[in-house]
Amino acid sequence: MITIGLKGHLEQIVTDEVTADRIGSGLVKVFATPMMIALIEQTCNDSVTPLLEPGQGTVGTHVDVSHCAATPVGMRVWCDSELVEVDRRRLVFAVKAFDECGLIGEGRHERFIIDSEKFQAKIDAKAK
Repeated sequence: MITIGLKGHLEQIVTDEVTADRIGSGLVKVFATPMMIALIEQTCNDSVTPLLEPGQGTVGTHVDVSHCAATPVGMRVWCDSELVEVDRRRLVFAVKAFDECGLIGEGRHERFIIDSEKFQAKIDAKAK
């Protein structure tokens, strides 16, 4: 059962592939904001996935985070999430991202529980 207080944690090393200059979100070789957001989304998704019914998944619908410190290549970064609100299929997480020197980002992330097959069918119909 998915309940308030559920926690998630995910780590990665900052490589050249996830820097702002490489992905086009800036000109410097630091952990890119879009990649921090991807880490946040994956942390939240991974925390609830084992608790979903067969055929269910989650999709991100809202991200409200600040990126308050730069992280160089080679440093470890991680995200900690906590589920703070459950409203039927809507899940709201408080998130914090860190590097080896401290806090680099924080905010909230919202996901919705979906029926994966029905969701994919809607997308396929949209593509036609």
